[in-house]
Amino acid sequence: MVSLLIDGKKVEAESSQTILQAAQKVGIHVPTLCYDPRLPPSGACRMCVVEVEGARSLVASCATPVSEGMKVSTQSESIKRARKLNLELIWSNHTNDCLTCDKTGECQLQKIMYEYDVKTSRFVEQNPLSKPDDSSPGIYRDMNKCILCGKCVRICDEIQSQHIWAFSNRGMQTSIVTAFEKSLKESGCVFLRTLCFRVPRRCTYG
Repeated sequence: MVSLLIDGKKVEAESSQTILQAAQKVGIHVPTLCYDPRLPPSGACRMCVVEVEGARSLVASCATPVSEGMKVSTQSESIKRARKLNLELIWSNHTNDCLTCDKTGECQLQKIMYEYDVKTSRFVEQNPLSKPDDSSPGIYRDMNKCILCGKCVRICDEIQSQHIWAFSNRGMQTSIVTAFEKSLKESGCVFLRTLCFRVPRRCTYG
């Protein structure tokens, strides 16, 4: 066990735990989008960044292990600015239809947008809208709402061992595709209930 301070609060944590896990243990809220307790941390979305005394820059709390005497801040102004910037970058290539989206009220991105009072983006959307893939009996795949967190790819690879999806291209053209960009029905995807996060019949990735 190690002892550290998070927002001035003394926390006891196992040395194998991350800052995020230590914060969650004592009820300190740190926003996340790419984090999933079933997967090894990736630090991809950068929403969980925190300040660690002595560190040269903000660190991803989901991927940074705790250490003895560590002092962590989760709510400084620089942290809030970084999180807002990340939200704007995500939102710049995202359809703005929360009021009509069937995931409104249960969307983690929407909740964090409200939390940080981000209503729009200074960055211009560059990618044309793509047609949703509804060929699967269990998964409704709408890439217009994908935030590229990578959880679907990693769950498919690391938990389901199916290796159906992968990242394609770079920068603003990055997308998540099947081999040869086939529909899910043609891709060899195994339609298990666990792939749909236990939502019966239909679910939306993104």
